[in-house]
Amino acid sequence: MTIEEYFEVNNKAAIAFSGGVDSAYLLYAAVKAGADVKAYYVRSAFQPEFEFRDAKRVAETVGCGLKVIEADVLSDKMVASNPKDRCYYCKQHIMSAITSAAAEDGYDTVCDGTNASDDADDRPGLRALGEYGIRSPLRECGLTKADIRKASKEAGLPTWNKPAYACLATRILTGETITEEKLCRTEKAESIMFHMGFRDFRVRMRGNSALVQIEESQHADAVEHEEEIKKALSELYDEIIIDGSPRISR
Repeated sequence: MTIEEYFEVNNKAAIAFSGGVDSAYLLYAAVKAGADVKAYYVRSAFQPEFEFRDAKRVAETVGCGLKVIEADVLSDKMVASNPKDRCYYCKQHIMSAITSAAAEDGYDTVCDGTNASDDADDRPGLRALGEYGIRSPLRECGLTKADIRKASKEAGLPTWNKPAYACLATRILTGETITEEKLCRTEKAESIMFHMGFRDFRVRMRGNSALVQIEESQHADAVEHEEEIKKALSELYDEIIIDGSPRISR
């Protein structure tokens, strides 16, 4: 089944929307197929402000309504305590909010952007999707991340080459309590890096130090400008370390 055929059959659905590559293409495909769809964005301390701006811009580009739901994920002790399966508890919180809001708006089916490349063994959040009956059309139709980027480029979507992005909580070591201060500091550090011209990177907290990981395409630039990076981030951390490996652990 193609994604177009999927939405011809399932022609009324709410979309759990992040504004990233996958959910952007999912929303585009649903709108193009003429389905009755609405996007739902959950705004929390785990998402940086640029993700919210991207989501609004993509929804407007696609021509779909966007409903914003405010969520205090840190009020959930199982999320804030940051266990290995934190993503499961966070996804429960988010999907509960979306399914409730969607039901109020008359949408019984909720879809998300999980694709055929996503490994269930490495994503505890996928378990929560099953518990809430969330459909994953991209995965069901066998579309991989590469397929989605290619189709997004052909469709003229601005997200086609957007780097993969994991929530800010992933920058904090498992088992270390997540606080709003830590998330805000991380968001500020990554905003500084972005404005320095870097695109695909992570600034991870290691105590009061920062471990900066940058993908291979810009790793040499990071090494060349190491002192500038350290100076720019010095107000936020006692020590800044540029990871010697040109890769990002997702």
